[in-house]
Amino acid sequence: MRAPRLFIAGPLAQATEITLPAAAAQHVISVLRLRPGALLTLFDGRGGEWAASLVTADRRSAQVRVGAFSAVDRESRLQVTLLQGIARGERMDQLVQKATELGVARIIPVATERSVVQLEGPRAERRSAHWQAVAQSACEQCGRNRVPEVTTPLDLAAACGSIAATPLRWLLEPAATQPLVSAAQAIVVPPSGTVEIALLIGPEGGLTDAELAQAARCGFQPMRFGPRVLRTETAGPAALAVLQAVAGDLAD
Repeated sequence: MRAPRLFIAGPLAQATEITLPAAAAQHVISVLRLRPGALLTLFDGRGGEWAASLVTADRRSAQVRVGAFSAVDRESRLQVTLLQGIARGERMDQLVQKATELGVARIIPVATERSVVQLEGPRAERRSAHWQAVAQSACEQCGRNRVPEVTTPLDLAAACGSIAATPLRWLLEPAATQPLVSAAQAIVVPPSGTVEIALLIGPEGGLTDAELAQAARCGFQPMRFGPRVLRTETAGPAALAVLQAVAGDLAD
């Protein structure tokens, strides 16, 4: 049985003792019911992981001793930025979780005309922080040591500006003629390099004609993804799985 993994904002250093954050301590004590001496794995999201052991644990706090560092890397050579039309409630949580497990590099929540949820100001910042925590938790489960960034919600124009340096830009669109799979099969990943891809997906009601035109001006090529129309929370993870299976680390 592998040691439980915990994300610690860090920075972490070998041969030090740290007090776990309240949420992590509660998880260790109340959920996992670990006792002093139990082994853990810690990571701070910057790459690599540390062996650790639980030193003390009571109802209020827990301390761990940080051990040896391992530079293990489980990142895909496909660096996919997912521009996701904001979905409602738990759908967005599930999408962030599954996209993280499937190796997404960055998630940009996009506020579109048909987004049911409209976020601004402090509310947008709170939701972004919540989604970032969802990504951190997914990394704990799946073994990733680099946490994908979940940005604050952006409108489509700002989202397009944030991926200006990304060479491959694809939009999932049921009316498109080019299959996503064929585009993925044409990807050539350098032996010691990465390939950057931006993937745009609309919200529940899809993108408007004006937004589709804006995406086209931003260089997004429409891609067809099979004969069925997928829900917005399904489309992103499904497309990521295809990309990883055809050209990413699931193909290894």
